[in-house]
Amino acid sequence: MADPASYRPAPGSVPESPGVYRFRDERGRVIYVGKAKSLRSRLNSYFADFAGLHPRTQSMLRCAAQVDWTVVGTEVEALQLEYSWIKEFDPRFNVRYRDDKSYPYLAVLMNEEFPRVQVMRGAKRRGVRYFGPYSHAWAIRDTVDTLLRVFPVRTCSAGVFKRAGQIGRPCLLGYIGKCSAPCVGRISAADHRRLAEEFCDFMAGQTGRFIKRLEAQMLTASAAEEYERAARLRDDIQALHRALEKQAVVLPDGTDCDVIALAEDQLEAAVQVFYVRGGRVRGQRGWVVDKVEDVTSSDLVEHFLGQVYGDDPAAEDGPARPAAIPREVLVPTLPPGAGAVAEWLTSMRQGRVSLRVPQRGDKRALLDTVARNALESLALHKTRRASDLTTRSVALQEIQDALGLDDAPLRIESYDVSNLQGTHVVASMVVFEDGLARKSEYRRFAIKGIDGTDDVAAIHEVITRRFRRYLDEQVGSADGTQVSQADGSGEPKRKFAYPPNLLVIDGGPGQVAAAVLALDELGVVDVAVCGLAKRLEEVWLPGEDSPVILPRSSEGLYLLQRVRDEAHRFAIAYHRVKRGAALTTSELDSVPGLGPARRATLLRRFGSVRKLAAASVEQLAEVPGVGLRTAETLYQALHPDGVAAGADGPAEAEHER
Repeated sequence: MADPASYRPAPGSVPESPGVYRFRDERGRVIYVGKAKSLRSRLNSYFADFAGLHPRTQSMLRCAAQVDWTVVGTEVEALQLEYSWIKEFDPRFNVRYRDDKSYPYLAVLMNEEFPRVQVMRGAKRRGVRYFGPYSHAWAIRDTVDTLLRVFPVRTCSAGVFKRAGQIGRPCLLGYIGKCSAPCVGRISAADHRRLAEEFCDFMAGQTGRFIKRLEAQMLTASAAEEYERAARLRDDIQALHRALEKQAVVLPDGTDCDVIALAEDQLEAAVQVFYVRGGRVRGQRGWVVDKVEDVTSSDLVEHFLGQVYGDDPAAEDGPARPAAIPREVLVPTLPPGAGAVAEWLTSMRQGRVSLRVPQRGDKRALLDTVARNALESLALHKTRRASDLTTRSVALQEIQDALGLDDAPLRIESYDVSNLQGTHVVASMVVFEDGLARKSEYRRFAIKGIDGTDDVAAIHEVITRRFRRYLDEQVGSADGTQVSQADGSGEPKRKFAYPPNLLVIDGGPGQVAAAVLALDELGVVDVAVCGLAKRLEEVWLPGEDSPVILPRSSEGLYLLQRVRDEAHRFAIAYHRVKRGAALTTSELDSVPGLGPARRATLLRRFGSVRKLAAASVEQLAEVPGVGLRTAETLYQALHPDGVAAGADGPAEAEHER
């Protein structure tokens, strides 16, 4: 633990301008990012009265070893830079929102030639229109099934779509009228895209014009005595009304807004958002956050707005789609820099955004409803997580005691080697921090030049490569040879910058000795090593003749098993990728003059090797990039016993067979 006075900036060295500051630990890792209207006043508040600070702020200052800052022109620029750095560095002492569950979205993939509708979870992608989130996937499927009667948009996967086109027969939805069957050419690409856009417009709240259009068509059909068509249109109108009935009307004036509410205690906070479009609740979502710093409700609102609206990968023409940020955002309390936040959201939306606290009426009642949902979400989260927090703390303490470590292993790295009879040798590195997997820092290694069955040599090579990279990056950071990022933050991208407290090797004494030898050769002395043997789940320490036996009910052993098993899973997954790539060969690979690009072009044109073999030389030569000589060579390779190549070559060969 460092003394904050040891790295306190010299008097007068901190400017009074607005800016963003970063606290770093002894290894240079960013542990906290903050912004300020006046950097001098804000940083002085950390060092002026240490005893009067919040305990969590004191903990952050003790963990830090240095502080730096960047001056910007306005408070809005400071806000933007702060959130970009929080996203990049993921500092441990900053507020970090995480979803309280995995929410499904109704997604329309407009980035495909024939847009399709499907249920999607996870990160958003460009070129995809999202609606929701919904509480359950079945709610999305129920809504889509109802609307496909009116908007028969494609819902099949790429494989099913391609297969239907090859056999010239649509799927069941195409036969029952719930798909326009673009796979077999029943509708053009332009008309199908227009249908998908109408589907999106209806989901976005433009419902009235579709119902009025169908009603007019129904009356016209009825007047023309086309009663069957009028009945179908009547059923379509009823389907649209059923879809609308599932979305509750909460604001009679047709307002577009996001309603945000908080529920918090001393350690955690829960956030709930209702997405209201056209006066109806179109989606609901929740987050939870650990209060790793001393924050007020206003601070939580500011952090939330930045993290949720600050990065929308689904954007088409800017950092966020206009539909993602509504004209009005209702919050329980205004953030400290409300004007700057509103200006920032306005610039992202490219239209005015109002940020306010409702005091009475329907909007206040809706905010109270969202607040009750947040309170219930926090209670449920605490019930679920109470045992997890305790379990992880106990596990880390048990590992520390069993292995005789000076500190709890807050960062654990585990390594495993995978091969198949000595071929395609690969290794994995997984990272657990505070007992939780940190998948963004997983790494994988391809191993060459050693006997594939020698796991000991493979472990030695992997540990050497990992820590050589770590040492090289530390040297690069010290002499300034690393390249800064393009965003101007001045922070180099380092993949192996942080060493673990503990290395867990999948294996016994031999593998542990190889890892220790690699560390000794590189001069790394502050990393503990242990091995976990699968057969009896024994924990092996370097130089020990007998293993450490942890009780089967030990939480520490369970954590080590999870870390080891995750490394094994990650290694197996990479090994399968390598093995699969080596096995993806075909009859085309041995044809002279036919490289990967031409093979791909031929397969796209004909669909399969079988159809390629059925083509004539002239048909092969028509493919862009394939000349007559290459076509003849290819034809002869696919028909080693066939007759001379020609327009009737395949038919004559079939006749001979």
